[in-house]
Amino acid sequence: MFARNGSSNGASAAVGGNSRRAFRDVTNANRNATSKSSRMHGGVEKKGGTGHGNKLQIAVDQAPSNATMPRQHNNNRFEESVMDERNPAIAVRPANISMFQRPSNVPNPNSYQYSGQVDNIDERDMDDPLCATEYVQDMYALFREREASTSVRPVYMENQTHINERMRSILVDWLVEVHLKFKLVPETLFLTVNIIDRYLEREEVSRPKLQLVGVTALLISSKFEEIYPPELRDLVYICDRAYTRSDIIDMEETILKTLEYQITIPSAHAFLVRYLKAAHADKKIVQLSCYILDGTLHSYQLLHYLPSQLAAAAVFIARRSVGRNSWSPTLLKYAEYCEEEVVPVARAILAEKASTSPELRAVNKKYTSNRYGGVANTVLNLDF
Repeated sequence: MFARNGSSNGASAAVGGNSRRAFRDVTNANRNATSKSSRMHGGVEKKGGTGHGNKLQIAVDQAPSNATMPRQHNNNRFEESVMDERNPAIAVRPANISMFQRPSNVPNPNSYQYSGQVDNIDERDMDDPLCATEYVQDMYALFREREASTSVRPVYMENQTHINERMRSILVDWLVEVHLKFKLVPETLFLTVNIIDRYLEREEVSRPKLQLVGVTALLISSKFEEIYPPELRDLVYICDRAYTRSDIIDMEETILKTLEYQITIPSAHAFLVRYLKAAHADKKIVQLSCYILDGTLHSYQLLHYLPSQLAAAAVFIARRSVGRNSWSPTLLKYAEYCEEEVVPVARAILAEKASTSPELRAVNKKYTSNRYGGVANTVLNLDF
């Protein structure tokens, strides 16, 4: 669903020759679980310099200096392929941990007994006004208070008669590709998916309108997070002209009114930035944690968990997979989760990853590239 020609300003992407038509699959996915349909993968080529693309690294640059992401962009074109849909994603229920309440059998981190030194992870940034060290702890305390109210429980599909979990997963997979090709910051993707879920929780959506909801959510989140959000004409192109500018503008107004203009959220990526800093993460752990966390966006079932839980579990899995201690006193202090609380969430993430349909490959393709260290090829540690 990428346009075939034309270009825009530095924030937009020039369009490649083949369009990815993922939503031909979405509109037919509900008819028969064994039916076959096809999906085309196209590419978007960036003309000119890297421009705004380097913004993708901003959110992880708060990790130690040796943990910054590579700056070179990989312009490899998505290969055209036809996917067989005989193996739909299998829903795996995560472990039963309440989203809003600490399990009674797990020790509170404030009283949890541990040995080892706790580092002050903000001390080195005291002179940097951008790090807001005077009140960063208060910010994250507020995030923890708000995350439950802005999160979505995985029950809203029961009220959707025209769409299902698989259609949502295909939509998210397509948005991962669009997000990458427009070189948007990570927060934009997480906010986009959250807006989609919150809107679907409140309103019933028909299959033909699902992609419109997705691309409009991307526009709204880009206006919040980006310096140069994608232009409307580019969003029309990536939808293969299935919708007009007026359709997107009208849907934007509808979504904003439905959400009562409550847009910003404490996302899982915001927590990940903090936890990576507490983990003293190197480049490999940063990239691997981002890969694991991005992979959770496809899963409707992982909405059982809070964003902070998913972020903590991503760091936990990444540290174990590279041979580091899975948790530390510093992580315990700043994440406010002990290892016993993180393990069930980590297991649920890995179970969902193992059951993900092969057709949902945008995240794997992204993190297989050299730009992201090829971390998708890393064997994740399952021994816990």
